[in-house]
Amino acid sequence: MKENDLIFILYSDARTVFRLKDVAMLSGETNFDSLKYKLNYYIRTGRLLNPRKGIYCKQGYNKDELACRIFAPAYISLEYVLQKAGVVFQYDSRFTMVSYLNREIEINEDTFVFKKIKKELLVPGNGIEQRGAISIALPERAFLDMLYLNGEMYFDNLRLLDRDKVEQILPIYKSKVLDKRAIKILKNDRYK
Repeated sequence: MKENDLIFILYSDARTVFRLKDVAMLSGETNFDSLKYKLNYYIRTGRLLNPRKGIYCKQGYNKDELACRIFAPAYISLEYVLQKAGVVFQYDSRFTMVSYLNREIEINEDTFVFKKIKKELLVPGNGIEQRGAISIALPERAFLDMLYLNGEMYFDNLRLLDRDKVEQILPIYKSKVLDKRAIKILKNDRYK
């Protein structure tokens, strides 16, 4: 494979963020040392970015996609989703993720916060949408994730949540405490 073929293959792909194994699968390259050498050449010449070890990005990469690739499996949820949906009003510039570990990472002035949840809850579906390379919680799932991980919380505008979706997603947590907490909050007069 010619070196220019690799950059063409990467820029032809819809994704903007890659791990080494993604590049290997796309290019058919089996020699990881050779592949790393080629990728490092593209980083040195400014055609690719390397915001974190083992992660390669196109210029103008999607930050949501990067968030999902730092530690996989992971999905965007919690404050980030609830803020975008208008359920919480307080501005927070951090990317909040649910993953298999707790971490806070800074990359190029962006903060990515990962909150640990049981591995069986990381499976896409049940309130987690797959948008290309981005896994993101529906606002109803983000609401339940917040209650599950943080306990009692205050939400500014619960009217934007679909109560039926909340009730459909709730059983996957297998938590009686969460069931009671969510039902109590949803029965609040502000929600009716």
